[in-house]
Amino acid sequence: MRDRVRVVVQGKGRRSRRAGIAGALWAVGELAVTVGVVVMLLVVHQVWWTNRQALSAAHEMVRELEAGGWASVPEGEGEADPAPDVSLEPSGEPEGSSGEVSGNFGPRAAKPPPREGAYGILRIPRLGVAVPVAQGVDKRSVLDKGYAGHYAGTAQPGAEGNFAVAGHRNTHGEPFRYINRLRAGDELIVDVRGKRYVYLVGQTLAETTERDTGVIAPVPRSIVRPGAGYSEPGAYITLTTCTPEYSSKYRLVVWGTLKR
Repeated sequence: MRDRVRVVVQGKGRRSRRAGIAGALWAVGELAVTVGVVVMLLVVHQVWWTNRQALSAAHEMVRELEAGGWASVPEGEGEADPAPDVSLEPSGEPEGSSGEVSGNFGPRAAKPPPREGAYGILRIPRLGVAVPVAQGVDKRSVLDKGYAGHYAGTAQPGAEGNFAVAGHRNTHGEPFRYINRLRAGDELIVDVRGKRYVYLVGQTLAETTERDTGVIAPVPRSIVRPGAGYSEPGAYITLTTCTPEYSSKYRLVVWGTLKR
C-alpha cells in the first residue's frame, strides 16, 4: 500500500496577514489625511475667513461713523477712574486658534458689561489703520468684530488720565497686528462725534504679563518692567495687544501723549 504524500502549501496565510496589515495601514493613512484636511480647513476659516469678515465689517462701521452714524459716548465722558478695576486677561471665550490664534488678543474688564456700538474711530496713519472704538474689551461683542475695545474705567479721548484700548493682533480684523512698528512721534488719532484728538507715540513696552495692570493706570507705568512708563499726570493713550504673534502669552503695549 502506497504511502500518501501530504503536501502542505505554505505562504497563503502570510499573504492574507500581509494584506490585512496593508489594508489597516491604508485605512489609517486615509483617516490621517482626512483629519489633516479638516484641521487645515478649520485653520483657514479661523485665520483667514474670520479675519476677512471682521475687517470688512469694521471698515463698513468706520464709513458709517464718518457719515455721521455716531453712537452715544459712554457715560462719564472726559472723566477718568483713578483706580480702574481691570486686568489684561482675556475675556469671553478663551484665546484659541487665533488673537488667538488671536489676538489676539483681548483683555477683560471687571466692571460693567460693554455697551454695544462704536462711538469713535482710532486712526494709525503709519500703519494705514482706521478702526472703530467701542466700549468694553469683551471678545465676542467687541474685539472679535475687528474693533478696538475701550477699557472700562479708563479716561475718554482727550481727557486727563489714560484712554486705554485693546485690539486683536491676529485674526478678527487684526487691527493691532503691526503696532510693534510704531515709533516715537508717530500719530495716533481718535475721532469722536466731530472732535479729533491727536496723540504722539512716546514709548513701547515690547513684552509684559497679562497681570501688568499698571500699563493702563491713569498715569501708565509698568508694575512688572521697572522704568517702563510715565511718572507725571497727563493725557495718555495706551494700545494693548497679545504677543508674540498667534499667541496670548504676553502683552505688547504702546503709549502716547496728547498733542497740545
